[in-house]
Order: sequence, then structure tokens, then C-alpha cells
Amino acid sequence: MKHFSEDWLNEWCAQNGWTDLYVERYNYWAFPPGAVMPEPIPPQALRFIKAEKGMCFTEKAWSISAVMVLPLTTSATVAVPFSRGSPAV
Repeated sequence: MKHFSEDWLNEWCAQNGWTDLYVERYNYWAFPPGAVMPEPIPPQALRFIKAEKGMCFTEKAWSISAVMVLPLTTSATVAVPFSRGSPAV
């Protein structure tokens, strides 16, 4: 699941002088100021972005779908009573 919006990361890069954001699966790379090779965006920066921005669209969609599906699965498992000694009639 994608935990960061690329817009959030591009905004952070622009504010901190990093350039050319590159996303590889769930790894976020960019060029720090004056660097000739990309480096991973520091984990503390990612935690700060997450704390500031909250859930991205993908996380919100998964959360909403989980809340909608959960009542359907729990009601189906609770609906059938179980009697141990006598056969079902």
C-alpha cells in the first residue's frame, strides 16, 4: 500500500532543496542539494510528512472498504448457532 502522496514528497523536496524525486516500489529517492547521486529520503523526514499530512488517498480508500466489509463478515459467522449434543433439525 502506498503511504505517501507523490505531491507531498515533491513539496518536501522543493522546500528542502532536493530534486528529481524517484519512487521505486515503496522507496523514495531524490537528489540532495549538491549531490550527483540520488539518496533515500531520510526516514525522519518521511515520518514528519506522515504526521503532518495524515493518510493518503490509497490508505483512506482501504480503510473505508475495510469498515464496509467487516460488518458483512462478522454477521455471517455469528448468525448460525451451534449445538454440540444434538443434530441440527
